[in-house]
Order: sequence, then C-alpha cells, then structure tokens
Amino acid sequence: MSAVLASPSKLLTAAEFLRLPDTDQPKELVKGKVVYMNVPYPRHGHYCSEVAFLLKTFVSRHDLGWVFTNDSGVFTERDPDTVRGPDVVYYSYQRVPKGTLPDGYIDAVPELAIEIRSAETRWKNLHKKVGEFLDIGVTNVCVVDPDAKTVHVFSADQPVRVLSATEEWTLPEVLPGFSTPLAELFIA
Repeated sequence: MSAVLASPSKLLTAAEFLRLPDTDQPKELVKGKVVYMNVPYPRHGHYCSEVAFLLKTFVSRHDLGWVFTNDSGVFTERDPDTVRGPDVVYYSYQRVPKGTLPDGYIDAVPELAIEIRSAETRWKNLHKKVGEFLDIGVTNVCVVDPDAKTVHVFSADQPVRVLSATEEWTLPEVLPGFSTPLAELFIA
C-alpha cells in the first residue's frame, strides 16, 4: 500500500525527485508527487533476484544489453513527471549503448519491465503501472505472481498471456531464444 507525501503546493520534477534525501523508504514520483511504498518482504526480493538472474544470464551470454533491479527509475510521463521503479527492467544496447551509464535516470524506453506481485499489492494498481509502461512503448510488461504461480505477459497489441507453473516463460518479441521453465522459478 502507498501513501502520497503531503506537499500539494509544489509538484516535483524528476530532477528534483532524484535529489531528495535518502529516507531508506522506497518511493516513486507520480504526476509530480512523491508516493511512498512499503518495504517489501524478503520473498519479494527472492523473486526479484531470481528473475534478474535468469534475464542477466541470458542477456550477458548473448551480449544484448542491460538488466537493472532495485526499482531503477523509468520515466512514464513528463510535465508533470512520473518516474516508476519496476522490480526488474531490460534495455537493449540499441536503446542504451554499452559503456558508462549516465548519472540520473535514463532517457530511453526499456524493452521489458517486470513487476513481482506481493500478496498485499492490488491488481488495480499493477494494471495502472502496466498501462503506463505500455503507453510509453515498453514492448513487454510481465507481472510475476508467486502466490498464484503465474506470469502475466502484457503487450500493447496482443491479449495478455497468462503462463502457469507448468509452462515455459518466453519473450520472443524482446528476447528471442529466452526460455525458462516456470516450475523452476516457483520452487520457493
């Protein structure tokens, strides 16, 4: 559950948001307002690291791009600014070239954003975030639901694919050749 920081008088820009002091509490910028989030449970972190490991292993093996975790900021709206933090995100080298990463937020659209659904996360809020990512041009947005043992794969022009623990997770639009049995992901 999240609560909006009470500062109705001034909307923040992404640059101002980036300079806020670290409060050790996760937050996003939504239409210029700071939204604080609960610190996730260790189970959430487990699934974030598992998914990031699977993607990073594939992406590195094929020298394809960058995989980021820890709610690395992604612009989903400008003026007023919205900066969302997906649990795991992938940018190809075509969108973010090899080399030194820039300071601050990356001004590019990722190909893939992944959210890990926690038990207390409402689908309504996840769908809103998924829509924001698709609206800016993210090719695939995945919601990993450990409780239901499913992965929902959203695309802008395709019906949602809901994969069960007995299926292979593939992302042919973004990472051709990537495939992992979901049974191995959902063992915890």
